[in-house]
Amino acid sequence: MNTSPICTDCDTSFTSRRSFLKTSATLLAGSALPVIGGEPATATAETLTAQLFKCLTDDQKKKVCFGFDDPLRSKVDNNWMIVKQSVAEVLNPDQQALVREIFHSLHSDEYKKPVFDQVVSDSDGEGFEKGTAVAIFGEPGTGKFELVLSGRHVTRRCDGDSVEGAAFGGPIFYGHAVKGNEEAGHPGNAYWYQGKRANEVFKALDGKQRDLALIEKGRPEQATDTVKLAGKAEGLSGIPVGSLSADQKDLVKKVLGDLLAPFRKADADEAMKLITARGLDALHMAFAKNGDIGNDGVWDVWQIEGPNMLWYFRGSPHVHCWVHVRA
Repeated sequence: MNTSPICTDCDTSFTSRRSFLKTSATLLAGSALPVIGGEPATATAETLTAQLFKCLTDDQKKKVCFGFDDPLRSKVDNNWMIVKQSVAEVLNPDQQALVREIFHSLHSDEYKKPVFDQVVSDSDGEGFEKGTAVAIFGEPGTGKFELVLSGRHVTRRCDGDSVEGAAFGGPIFYGHAVKGNEEAGHPGNAYWYQGKRANEVFKALDGKQRDLALIEKGRPEQATDTVKLAGKAEGLSGIPVGSLSADQKDLVKKVLGDLLAPFRKADADEAMKLITARGLDALHMAFAKNGDIGNDGVWDVWQIEGPNMLWYFRGSPHVHCWVHVRA
């Protein structure tokens, strides 16, 4: 049995982070991992996940590894630990560094720092490693696999397209609480820029359109059931995007762009392709009257929904965002 507490393949104590990532890609070149143009794959979230898996001891695998078809893989929630012990409790410092790099690799260069800072901020002083938990489903390099990282206001996935037709590898969650009950305008919130953009759409609507777009209440938060997809274009809440003018549709496109901005290009591109597969006209946009912080008509709770996607932004009393996009 492999019981060594340190795996030399992922020992970063002797090198800088940059050279460590180059070393990781080289080590992975001989494994059954993707190659690009005949050259070894560079360090991506997927190759780093494979490196992490290689470094796990038998005891660690018992705690964080599961079969690919385990139903736990598809779960999402706003505040949860996918396994009982945190990253800090299960993994050694070098493995923890790999988890950090995996998380960074799932986000765009522009947003990776504010997104990481949000997770740290929402950890109640625990820090990233103590405030998150990680699990690996399947075995990287030998078939289907997925890494899921969870914590307060965070669920992220890395699947190397193992989950066919699912953007982000399945449902994800992000959010931020600068404080429990935020003020109007959400000062300091990492994601309120998305809410501001969505309200630009509402401001551009005329009276009749606003009546269609406004709903009484946002959807209830019920863990994975929150992101259950409608599977149909009829009966969706809010105003059909197909009924909007060209200028109004352009504003909806900007909302989608802002929603996808925090994520790495490959995931953002895949999500946009799936969202628009049936055209923007298949989407509906809704703004909820409840949860209007400050009663100012700047809607804190809103969503974009289509037959195969849901992006639910619950901005009251602080930001929760539920995301599910499938083929």
